Amino acid sequence: MSVLVVGTVAYDTVVTPAGSRESALGGSATYFSLAGSYFAPISVVAVVGEDFRAEDRELLESHHVDTTGLEVAHGKTFRWSGVYGNEDVNTRDTLDTQLNVFADFSPKLDSNGRGQPFLFLANTDPELQLDVLEQMNGRPTLVALDSMNFWIEGKKEQLSRIVEAVDVLFMDEGETRAFAGEVNLVKAARRILSAGPSTVVVKRGEHGALVLKDNLVVSVPAFPLAEVVDPTGAGDSFAGGFMGYLAATGDLSDDGFRRAAAVGSVMGSFAVESFSADRLSALSHETIDERFRALTQL
Repeated sequence: MSVLVVGTVAYDTVVTPAGSRESALGGSATYFSLAGSYFAPISVVAVVGEDFRAEDRELLESHHVDTTGLEVAHGKTFRWSGVYGNEDVNTRDTLDTQLNVFADFSPKLDSNGRGQPFLFLANTDPELQLDVLEQMNGRPTLVALDSMNFWIEGKKEQLSRIVEAVDVLFMDEGETRAFAGEVNLVKAARRILSAGPSTVVVKRGEHGALVLKDNLVVSVPAFPLAEVVDPTGAGDSFAGGFMGYLAATGDLSDDGFRRAAAVGSVMGSFAVESFSADRLSALSHETIDERFRALTQL
């Protein structure tokens, strides 16, 4: 089965303890699509500007990502710049955010997009996410959502509506606590589960991830790495591996979600080994399988 992702395709300028990169390909939909493409067909819906490089579209298409829904609008592509901490690479400061063409983006799904069985609503305005879900032809097999503190603080009511309507919610630890109003992480996830989603995935950076369902709690470690080059896109790559695996297997059992979480951890580990999507886009299935086996041995 295939996956439709609606999110951002962007250019990032990043500074980390390992170095820096200017105007590098990024965005939630980019990382998700590349990670998921190793497992299932991916269709992307996003907007870019006239400055979007032909080689970046070609990179997505070389991974058999359907870019029919990648709209080109008059203006510049969404741009973000940030600096990661020297002592804790999991902390970052945003220096600049330029929405550019994304500021007026209103996704319109074509007939193919409306019929996709798996839908991932990447981190965007919750009103936009709800609009996309309402465009689908009936209920997809699985709907997943990612969000962040900006929307929790600024559009809590609208975010709550779309959270109630999805199957899987991805948030990091701080976002999970803030959205649920609970300090204890497990209690926070349980409160969110009672609001509608059947699964909550808590992204914990270098500590891996927690997956909670009604009768299931899975703790997946992060793959230990000697060096983290750029953490940008790790969470979206995790989600891409997670959703791509579920779409490929169609296994929505507890065991399926366990394996999906492990696959997500593996794909997130590749994403942080380089700037932009350099490492993520140059993998082989053999390399992924080898790291998956190594992770399961942990």
